[in-house]
Amino acid sequence: MGLVSFESQGQVIDSLKAPQEAVAADTLKKYQDSTLAQATNKAPFFKSKAFKATIIPAVLIGYGLSTIKDNGLYSSYDAKRDIQRHFPNFKTTIDNPLLIAPYVELVLANLLNAKSNNDFLNTTMVILKAEAIFAVSVYGLKQVTDQERPNGENRESLPSGHAAQAFLAASILNAELKHRSPWYGVGAYTVATSVGVFRMLNNKHWQSDVFVGAGIGMLSSHLAYLSHRNRWGRKPSIVMSPTLIYGVPGFAFSLNLDDYKNRRNKPDLNKISLN
Repeated sequence: MGLVSFESQGQVIDSLKAPQEAVAADTLKKYQDSTLAQATNKAPFFKSKAFKATIIPAVLIGYGLSTIKDNGLYSSYDAKRDIQRHFPNFKTTIDNPLLIAPYVELVLANLLNAKSNNDFLNTTMVILKAEAIFAVSVYGLKQVTDQERPNGENRESLPSGHAAQAFLAASILNAELKHRSPWYGVGAYTVATSVGVFRMLNNKHWQSDVFVGAGIGMLSSHLAYLSHRNRWGRKPSIVMSPTLIYGVPGFAFSLNLDDYKNRRNKPDLNKISLN
């Protein structure tokens, strides 16, 4: 009886082990299939957000750099020569107020109930971050490049701060209102382009300055959106804003520790629509 009992127990154990091993093998196979499917279905790099955010600014900056002085198929010197031939006495100051025209349009659109993509708080935070990136990039590069303006005024020509600011604002407006109508973006980029053209017509900037500035402005906006992870209507954990430190442009940071802890405990709070 003892032998029969041991044999029966062994059969029971074997019968229990078989389904467990089958379940484990099936689970492992499903995990491997899921991992393989994720690797296979991974979007190509040219469809990634980072690529889409940087490709146009990179093209603008690259073209601008390729036309510095007498370089390129149509150099900055060629552009200046043609401008002075056709518009020898052109002067205007309209390029200064046009810098903030896209921001004014964004405010008016919201006042007229054409709600932007993000709420007021998060749109403001994106603008502040974009302006900080723009300020450090543009004014830092001006000191490094030491490029003389076409009118000989100073050696802070490259890149064009006006063009960078105009394209930054246009990019923000396009991101916030393109779901309403693509014409918001068309109008904003038209204004930004006119600012760059006026800077060249006023003999304040070279062609290369304007293209590089336009690329930096758009890139500043795109980087601000890519780095923004605040939920609508919530106080941001980290606030970055431009400031002056002993007369030198820099950043000011503030940290909301309570909100940061909540985000650690609830990762879904980090999601925000940036379309």
